[in-house]
Amino acid sequence: MEIINKNVFITGSTRGIGLAIAHHFAAKGANLVLNGRSDISSELIGEFDQYDGQVIGISGDVSDAADAKRMILEAIEALGSIDILINNAGITNDKLMLKMTEADFEQVLKINLTGAFNMIQAVLKPMTKARQGAIINMTSVVGLMGNVGQANYAASKAGLIGLTKSVAREVAGRNIRVNAIAPGFIESDMTAVLSDKVKESMKAQIPMKRFGHTVEIATAALFLASQEYMTGQTIAIDGGLTMQ
Repeated sequence: MEIINKNVFITGSTRGIGLAIAHHFAAKGANLVLNGRSDISSELIGEFDQYDGQVIGISGDVSDAADAKRMILEAIEALGSIDILINNAGITNDKLMLKMTEADFEQVLKINLTGAFNMIQAVLKPMTKARQGAIINMTSVVGLMGNVGQANYAASKAGLIGLTKSVAREVAGRNIRVNAIAPGFIESDMTAVLSDKVKESMKAQIPMKRFGHTVEIATAALFLASQEYMTGQTIAIDGGLTMQ
């Protein structure tokens, strides 16, 4: 799939990995929908003035099915179609299993997993009618290997891998591809607050001995959006952490 002039909806794209992906696609000539739960600022939209494509902001809650439908319809009304959906929105709420409440567990699943389900379901009808599209789900290496204190997050991300494979099988005949990216430890606001000791301990687990960069996730997203004979796959971008 050519990226130039394609319409891309990226959930959770106001910062971090989502924003890096947005810039990467915009640089290739795509039109974008930036998304977050809060209003999208004019300053953020202004960051994309350097690119040729159109960029709009649509705020909303992916965990609410009606809101997800409303956002997709609003995006299609503004741009004409959604060619690529990237489900990047997600949260963490880390606690050891013995201290995790039912609400702690369900909150993370509702946004990370149910949110992706809601957005996929909302976009599939127009994609099916167009007989083309690409969906990319942002999972995590934690969904592949688990992690202490992240039972809720790991469950949501592992579920996202299963969702990716199932939907990929359902819609492959309609020329809609569904893949996932599993980032490892990526330099971000989350890792910036860690102590040097903790960072070094984390890096020691990674064969490449460094954290990844958001642009490395963005290039993988661009590849999956462009590759026309790949579906149902999960690519780990993790410096070798989960190699088998």
